[in-house]
Amino acid sequence: MFTFVTLAEQRIQEALERGELSDLPGSGEPLDLTEDPLVPEEQRMANRILKNAGFVPPEVGLRREVAELRSQLELLDEGERDRAWKRLCLLMTRLSLLRGEAVNLSLESVYWEQLKQRMAGPVPE
Repeated sequence: MFTFVTLAEQRIQEALERGELSDLPGSGEPLDLTEDPLVPEEQRMANRILKNAGFVPPEVGLRREVAELRSQLELLDEGERDRAWKRLCLLMTRLSLLRGEAVNLSLESVYWEQLKQRMAGPVPE
């Protein structure tokens, strides 16, 4: 696998040097990230209809609630914090059951921060 990735990177670099990848359609324009190409077309259509109707997938709703609770935890007094922490644990369990695997938000947060930093960096020419 590593050999394939290295070979692909080498071929891409060679094509860039020859100018074969310049002036491609959409070059210099922002990417349209509203549609997920890994989701089947039928599912994307259903997601779009639900989104337009104000509904979100269960995981998104749970993640929003988790993010809200996490941001409020430090601001709450001890009794409220205890209830919020129990609610957060329940939401994390539900989220893990939905995904079929344990969810580790701290690892995901690190990944997303690294991704945001990488995307905010200078655009290669």
